[in-house]
Amino acid sequence: MHIVIVSGFMTDAELWDDVLPSLQALGSVTHADVSRAATILEMAQHVVAGAPEHFAIIGFSMGGYVAREVVRLAPERVQALVLVATSARADTPEQASRKLASVKAVNPLRFRGLSRTAVLGSLHPDRAGDEPMIERVRAMSERVGAEVFMRHAAQVRESDLEHLAAIHCPTLIVAADGDALRSLEEARELRDGIEGATLTMVEKSGHMIPMEQPEKLAAAVAPWLHRQVPT
Repeated sequence: MHIVIVSGFMTDAELWDDVLPSLQALGSVTHADVSRAATILEMAQHVVAGAPEHFAIIGFSMGGYVAREVVRLAPERVQALVLVATSARADTPEQASRKLASVKAVNPLRFRGLSRTAVLGSLHPDRAGDEPMIERVRAMSERVGAEVFMRHAAQVRESDLEHLAAIHCPTLIVAADGDALRSLEEARELRDGIEGATLTMVEKSGHMIPMEQPEKLAAAVAPWLHRQVPT
């Protein structure tokens, strides 16, 4: 099995470190670096160009938008799709306005990653005092850097709800019970829009499921992939 993983906004390959052993037990795993692309379409084109002939794809958050676009670009090559903590909705006007303001406010020479408030908003409330986890997420975003922050925050994310029915590969949607960034309703929209899709919930996690609850995520994803993809 070949597995391609796509990270989200201001995250990199470290996002998957604690899930990786379970995925590697299934086959080869490639992290698609989409940091140089500016739009979802460009990111998806980059993934398709560098992916194996046939592969399963896992997309986290923004990476879920990318993964779905990959399926639409190369449906004959994608064997299975996993969408983690993501949505098919467009940015609201308020979200778009906040993103634009954040881009304008960035000083690349003084960028130290996402603010503590932003990091806490991505984690389960029970992790408000989990300093190692907070620092791990912040440091990851600082490593990704100001240039990528400005490039990705500047894009207006569009809805693909009306295109979900075009996805026909086996699909698993993973949501978290404490995700303040993506609601259960958004996860259900994905499940209902993609024929045959399955939705599973991860308890005691915020948005950062691969880092907060890697064992539970691996337990949900690895057996499912093993059942879906021929070996």
